[in-house]
Order: sequence, then structure tokens, then C-alpha cells
Amino acid sequence: MKKDILAQKLEQQLRTVAAERLAAKREPGLLASRTALKQYQAARLASSHADLLAHPNTGDAARFFLEELYGSQDLSQRDIDLGRIIPTLQKMLTYEALHTITDAIVLDALSEQLDTAMARVLGTEFTEGMYIAAYRTATTREERLRQLDLVQELGGSLCDLVNIPLLAMTLTIMKGPARVAGLSNLHKFLERGFTTFKKMRKPRDFVATIVARERQVMENIFEGRMDSFGQ
Repeated sequence: MKKDILAQKLEQQLRTVAAERLAAKREPGLLASRTALKQYQAARLASSHADLLAHPNTGDAARFFLEELYGSQDLSQRDIDLGRIIPTLQKMLTYEALHTITDAIVLDALSEQLDTAMARVLGTEFTEGMYIAAYRTATTREERLRQLDLVQELGGSLCDLVNIPLLAMTLTIMKGPARVAGLSNLHKFLERGFTTFKKMRKPRDFVATIVARERQVMENIFEGRMDSFGQ
């Protein structure tokens, strides 16, 4: 896939994410519910992957995944900035780096849609049982499988980044121009992802572990098992 096709895909996915977040902001109740849901999910993921967070080899990468991909922070401004400078991205970023950014936004777009569907059911106060019921009824197995496939793809993109010769030097050189071009947050995402995956032994095993665990959680929920979050 060429960079111009990637850029088109990125632009389309950003529109999807922006529309989802804008719709939520127009409904204060929905926005509050989405925020509560995201906070709950971040805490659950931190608990499920506590061993990865605590291990010296995987801790930084696990925090990157949980904070950058599953965090509860508002990323609206990041998306606005990103959409504004897509032509600049095509010129400044390598194909692999642009591919990683695109994978992240594709995952973000689907996750936002699934969060909205669940938030409309849950409200701001809910139990684990209510969360599990909403997961099963407001979203589908096919959607959740697609979400996990996207996590796998993004993890693979990050693994590919660490094998690019001189990328660390390129990211260092880009820091100043990125700030001038309004790309600081984007540069931080790439640099953090590259750094955490570069220093990790067997990064593909790390991605496979997270995906396998979350796939088991998904299966537990849709099969109605009592301890859905047990591994």
C-alpha cells in the first residue's frame, strides 16, 4: 500500500473518530457514561495485565499500550491536529511510521464506536455484571474479533518499526521540525512506541500475550462463563 493510499485511509478514519466524539459531546449524559466506561476498562486492563506492567522487560510497553491505546483521556485535539497536517505526514514520515499511525487510528475508530454502544446501555454507575451484560448485548463477537485483529496489526506495526535502520536517529532529528509543524503529540506517540518496543526482548511475544488474553476474556463473556476476566 502506497503512502497516498495510507493517507486517504487515515483521513477517513479520523473523520469517523471525530464524528463519534462530537456526537458524544453533544449529549452530556453520553459523554459522562463514555468517560466512566473508559476509566473502568483502563482499570480492568491494568488488573488483567498486572504482571506485564510489573515486569522490567514489558512494563514500559504495557504502559504504552494501556495509556496510548486504552486510556480514558480526551484525544479530540490530537485528532484535529492530525487531520490538519496529513499532507505534512506524508512528506515527513516513513511508510512504516505512517502505517503505524494509521493502524492506531483505525483501532481508535472502532473502539470509540463500541464504547458508545456500551455507554448508551450502562450509564455512569454499573457493576461488573452489568458491564459484562452490556458487552454481550451492545456489541457483537464479530466486532470484538475485529478489534483484537486491529490490536494485533498495530502491535505488528510497532514491531516492524524497531527493525528500520537509523529510525532512532530519524526520530531525534524530527523532534524540532515536528514541534514547529504541530506534530509534537504525534512524534511523542511514535517515539514512545519505538523506544518501548526497541528495548523489549521478543516484542511479538508481548503482543501475542495481550491479544491471547483479551481473546480469552472475549470468549468468556460471550460464552457466559462466571469468571469472565479470569485467564
